Amino acid sequence: MANNYKRGDKDTRPWGTWEVLDGGDKHCVKRIMVTPGNILSLQSHDHRAEHWIIVKGEALVTLGEDKIVKKENESVYIPVGTKHRIQNNTKENMEFIEVQTGDTLDENDIIRYEDSYGRS
Repeated sequence: MANNYKRGDKDTRPWGTWEVLDGGDKHCVKRIMVTPGNILSLQSHDHRAEHWIIVKGEALVTLGEDKIVKKENESVYIPVGTKHRIQNNTKENMEFIEVQTGDTLDENDIIRYEDSYGRS
């Protein structure tokens, strides 16, 4: 059981930014901002599930084979092992809160299938 994130951790990515707001042994809470026209990699996780709550803007979410639009105050649950991604097709920043739950919470638990920025 390990959460390798700590409050205040943050990073800038090609698609926007993330920051850890809180965490415990089996959970991590991040605020993620996606800049206009950008998309995260199509990915899955072996050790964590995620809950996303859109807090600003509109998101196009890929969940398995489905694509769904989520707006402010709407949420989506991503089970362990499910392929997923989020993108911002608008002209405004989009923000969401991500709550990760699982026995291992770590940036190394990302399996990328597609990535617009050449990451593997």
